[in-house]
Amino acid sequence: MPESSAVPASRPTPAEAAELGAEDAKLVVLARGARGRVGAVEGAAVRDQDGRTYAAASVSLPSLTVTALQLAVASAVAAGATRLEAAVVVTEASTLDGAGHAAVRDLATDAPIHVAAPDGSLLGTVTG
Repeated sequence: MPESSAVPASRPTPAEAAELGAEDAKLVVLARGARGRVGAVEGAAVRDQDGRTYAAASVSLPSLTVTALQLAVASAVAAGATRLEAAVVVTEASTLDGAGHAAVRDLATDAPIHVAAPDGSLLGTVTG
């Protein structure tokens, strides 16, 4: 499958699923937890340059809509992160939302973005 561009015009499609290391598997657990706690459409988690993790769920209010990945990245930046090592989004969609992808790419052009199903199974990884 094709790799996505740095600033996507549409929803990037994850490349074939690979094995996750222990640290990235932890991000899946955190993202699933964030999603499950509030019954959100999506959950996400990111790991910054110091190994700190941030998890978030999507927000949909009449005056504010933020994807889980955007909120996780915003939380990391608000805590002082300047670079991301990896990101995970747990979703029922088969593609990654463009806004979340762009937020991760603002801090890291090479960080893998793993896309997982609600049950935690890895659907694929966006690398570009």
